[in-house]
Amino acid sequence: MEKIPILAPAAVLVLWSLVMLLWMSTTRFIAFAKAGLKVSEAEPGSRYVDVEPTMPAKVNWKSHNYTHLMEQPTIFYAVVAILALAGTGSGINAGFAWAYVGIRVVHSIWQATVNIISIRITLFTLSTLCLWVLAINAVRTTLL
Repeated sequence: MEKIPILAPAAVLVLWSLVMLLWMSTTRFIAFAKAGLKVSEAEPGSRYVDVEPTMPAKVNWKSHNYTHLMEQPTIFYAVVAILALAGTGSGINAGFAWAYVGIRVVHSIWQATVNIISIRITLFTLSTLCLWVLAINAVRTTLL
């Protein structure tokens, strides 16, 4: 089977999302232990949002970032699939896909550790601009 370059950054973002899941989970369980919370004693149906206000901000930052990786990147995965299926998943499209993923990884690390909002918004905006280019190219490829 022929390799489709644009699929590689999508696969990397999937892997990065799983790294963030592990980082978030580990951080949460350590914070639970420090707070004396036991998952085995939680009320049925409890969710993290129920204890989030009692957790340190740096613990919540990782959780917030993981949530973000389940939001906008879903558009990225769709546009990558469209471009790959249309046969335009190389060249500039692959380049913008790699830029999107690279910026999202930096955004994740920033949000999970430093979380200065002005920098985070800049990173988000840059990644979103990459996504716009990819989406426009997907429309051009499929409609024109």
